[in-house]
Amino acid sequence: MVDLYVYYKVRDENAARLAPLVRALQSRVIEAGAARLLRRPGGGDGVQTWMEVYPAVPERFADALAAAAGSAGFEGLVEGPRRVEVFVEFPPCA
Repeated sequence: MVDLYVYYKVRDENAARLAPLVRALQSRVIEAGAARLLRRPGGGDGVQTWMEVYPAVPERFADALAAAAGSAGFEGLVEGPRRVEVFVEFPPCA
């Protein structure tokens, strides 16, 4: 299992339209309550940084998420690419 982090930019004027689309995507691809949608505080130039967090998902989850996001209606609402980062737990110390 891995933790998946997806971050991207959103213009202030698109935030209210995009948030329900992201939450709908999250409810379709993962158990309710497990996914999180975060926003970096502050921001500037009318652009926000958002992050979707998917804890303890299978390694192949990123492919399924990318496919689902492609048809989620995000076109024109996200500035630039959605960047994906994968993190794993440190192994326990012996």
